[in-house]
Amino acid sequence: MSGASGTPYAAAVLRALLAAGEHVDLVVSRASRLTLLDETGIAFRDAHWQDDLGEWLSRGADGKPLAFAGDLDAVRYWNAGDLAAGPSSGSYPAKGMLIVPASTAAVAGVALGLSKDLLQRAASVTLKERRTLVVSVRETPLNGQTLRHLVTLDDAGATVVPASPAFYAGATHIQDLVDFVAGRVLDAAGVAHGLYRRWAGDLGGASRTE
Repeated sequence: MSGASGTPYAAAVLRALLAAGEHVDLVVSRASRLTLLDETGIAFRDAHWQDDLGEWLSRGADGKPLAFAGDLDAVRYWNAGDLAAGPSSGSYPAKGMLIVPASTAAVAGVALGLSKDLLQRAASVTLKERRTLVVSVRETPLNGQTLRHLVTLDDAGATVVPASPAFYAGATHIQDLVDFVAGRVLDAAGVAHGLYRRWAGDLGGASRTE
C-alpha cells in the first residue's frame, strides 16, 4: 500500500487474496498510514497491526461492518522502513507483488528504480526477478511525467491497472465499484475470485436481477 487515496481498494484485494487461500506479505508505507487514518479513522500500529488490520478488513467502503472471516495468520507484516525484510531480496519466495493503491510518487520511485523504502525495493526485486507486478495507480488527472513513468513500468513488464471502476457489472453500492477494481487487479495477478459480474456479451444484463 502506498499513500494514494483508495484504501478500500487495498482492503478488497486483501480480503479476496485471503479468501483465495493466498499468503500475503503486507507492506504499508508511512504515507499510506496517514491516508488510512484519514479515510477510515484507523491508526495502523506496528505493535498492534493484526488487530488494526482485522478492524479495517471488517469494514466496507462505506465504513459499515462487512462480513470477514479471513485468516490473518496468513498475513506477514513488514515495516516499510525495514530494508532487511524478506521481500527486499530476490531469494525470498513470492509469486508477485500488487501495489494497491499506487500513488504517483510510488509509480515514479519504482519506474526510476529507487529503493527509498521497502515498497520500492520489493517492487524493484519483483521486476528483476521477472515476477508479476501489478500497479493500480489512483490519481487524476495524470500529467505527462506520470504517464511516462507508467509507460516505463509497462515496458519493464509490470501491468498497470488504473483504479477506474466500470458500470457494466451492475453496481448498486459503492462496494461494488471498489470490488470491480480489486477484481481487475486480481485478474492481472492470476488470482481466482468472484468480486464482480463478468461481461458475457449480454446487453442490458447489468440491469436485470440474476
